[in-house]
Amino acid sequence: MDPTAKDEMQPSLPPGSSCPGPEWPEQERAEQLARGAALKWASGIFYRPEQLARLGQYRSREVQRTRSLEARIKSVVQSYLEGVKTGVWQLAQALEAVQGAREALGQARGLLRGMAKAVQTLEPLREQVVQHKQLQALSQLLPRLRAVPAAVVHTQTLIDAHRLLEAYVSLRELEQLQEETWASLGSLELPVFEGLGPLAEALGQAVEAAVGAAGQLAREDPALLVAAVRVAEVEAGRTTPLEQGPRDWRQRCLRALEEGLERAHFGTPLLPGPGALAGWLEALRVALPAELATAEALIAPCCPPHYKVVRLWAHTLHGGLRRCLQQFLEGPELGASDAFTLLHWALHVYLGPEMMGSLELGPEADVSQLEPLLTLENIEQLEATFVSKVRASVVQWLQKALEGEVAEWGREREPDTDPSGFYHSPMPAIVLQILEENIRVTSLVSESLQRRVHGMALSELGAFLRSFNDALIRFSRDHLRGEAVVPHYVSYLLAALNHQSALSSSVSVLQPKGVVSGALAPVEAALDELQRRICRLVLEALLLELQPLFATLPSRRWLSSPELLNNVCERTARFCRNFWRVRNPAFQVLLAETERAVVLQYLCALMQGRLVCRGADERNQAAERMQQDATQLRDLFLDLGLEESAHCAPVLLTLRKLLNLHDPTMLGLEVASLRQQFPDVSEEHVSALLDLRGDVSREQRQAALSSLQDGSQPSPRAGRRALFSLVPAPTPSPSSCLFSGSCA
Repeated sequence: MDPTAKDEMQPSLPPGSSCPGPEWPEQERAEQLARGAALKWASGIFYRPEQLARLGQYRSREVQRTRSLEARIKSVVQSYLEGVKTGVWQLAQALEAVQGAREALGQARGLLRGMAKAVQTLEPLREQVVQHKQLQALSQLLPRLRAVPAAVVHTQTLIDAHRLLEAYVSLRELEQLQEETWASLGSLELPVFEGLGPLAEALGQAVEAAVGAAGQLAREDPALLVAAVRVAEVEAGRTTPLEQGPRDWRQRCLRALEEGLERAHFGTPLLPGPGALAGWLEALRVALPAELATAEALIAPCCPPHYKVVRLWAHTLHGGLRRCLQQFLEGPELGASDAFTLLHWALHVYLGPEMMGSLELGPEADVSQLEPLLTLENIEQLEATFVSKVRASVVQWLQKALEGEVAEWGREREPDTDPSGFYHSPMPAIVLQILEENIRVTSLVSESLQRRVHGMALSELGAFLRSFNDALIRFSRDHLRGEAVVPHYVSYLLAALNHQSALSSSVSVLQPKGVVSGALAPVEAALDELQRRICRLVLEALLLELQPLFATLPSRRWLSSPELLNNVCERTARFCRNFWRVRNPAFQVLLAETERAVVLQYLCALMQGRLVCRGADERNQAAERMQQDATQLRDLFLDLGLEESAHCAPVLLTLRKLLNLHDPTMLGLEVASLRQQFPDVSEEHVSALLDLRGDVSREQRQAALSSLQDGSQPSPRAGRRALFSLVPAPTPSPSSCLFSGSCA
């Protein structure tokens, strides 16, 4: 499309019209959008040449549309101008009205200024009127005001005479007169009423003092107590004026009741000193129930129901006692007796039927809501204190008992005996009594304290047994070294064995009900160890006497004569002559250990290789001697009282078979039999016995020893203790290394 065509398509403006510049940005943007829309429309209509023929039609149509728009615009503008004209007329009318109001306000302001000047001239007159009214009221109240000082003095006299109701009535009359004077004189404070404040406070203190001594007044002057409570209640129900603050005498009375109770029973001068706790608690056991009974019978009827006097008494006494005990526990550490007394009193006596658990206390006491008298921390502290103090005392007592027993060991005479002839000492009974009494008495307090003391007792008993064991070791060492030779050394060891038996048989008394049975296991183990220690010490003394005799066994002299073993039996019998003074079962244990020690010494002597049989006659003679020795040892210990089932001497009969065997090729069977009976026998032991025979070749020895290794290791027989394992294995002798033949 050519530019001329585009110009023709632009709409023409009517003559005389102008297109002023935009007065605001929105108008300019609207014109731009309108032109763009017109151009877009024209471009779409006249895009094809055949449509240009209709250009005139479009132009005339647009001219008509433009004229129509102009006519509408002119109509709108004309109506707008008419509205503006009406608005301007109305504004003119309003302006005239405002100017009229302004003039009226100016006139009113002038009038007000004139009236203010008139009021200022009347102000002295108004003051004169007020003063006249006050003087008139004062003249009417003057007779009553003149009586105020005398009324104040009279009221104070009534207060001093404990006539509280009359004093309160007089005080209220004075206060009502003061209120009337305030109202009449415009809150003017007159000097004549300056004494009412101190007077009211004096009456309040008198009421408080009377209620604080409620326990005494309820018995001696209940009318005064009732008057004080009535004054407090009337004052609590009165509506106080704004200029007078509330006196709250009811709360002061309740506080006075509490403070009076605590002061009467838990005042500082009344607190117990060291060692006086038991007496103080006993006094409280009597005084507190009596105080509650007084409150219920005498004080409660004198007070309104909402005071809940019995509950107040119970809770106040409980709270005061609780605070007092807390202060007491924060002081110096208590002794064992005081700690026990306080625990028992607080946990049992205080809550028992004699005090707070009494059936005579009704539900109004509400004791179920009381806090525990002692907290868990307090109980823990007291229990720990009691256990530590008791432990120190127990350690001291046990040490004295042990020292007294040890001091008797060096005496020139034998130990004391009981009516049955057994060695006896009060030490075991003393030890168990000390511990048992401490455990038993704690059951009166609590299970936790009993468990603590039980554990402490077992611990200290174990320590005592260890100290006893150490004392026996020192006693034996000093005696054997010659540093302190004791005439009756063995007898006092036997007495110590009786002590162990007494402790072992009676230690069960330390086991309270409800404690696990295994608690005594460490003590029982310590007692068993003590028994073994005493038996070893006794046997060491015996072996010192027997070792020189066994040093010549076996020998040619032994083969030909029973003298050697006779000497052994004689010395053993003499050594054991006082064993009967040991109580069973320790007596049987000691005899069994003695017999076993003698047999072990016999076996050790056989294994030393001191004798080699020269032929069958000597082997038969040695076998016969061993049989006689076994019989002699059996008879000896049967006479001493040892049960036959505990004998070890039959081992000699088994060894006799090994010596008495005529066919060396059958030695393997005898060795196997020996191994079945005594699994702890070793090749060295068998080899030493074969050396004693003197006729065993190398092949026969190896065949016999190989039987020890055939088959599985036999299990030890029930009730039979090891024997050969305690016999030192001898070193192989040169004879065992010979090729064959007998040993000369």
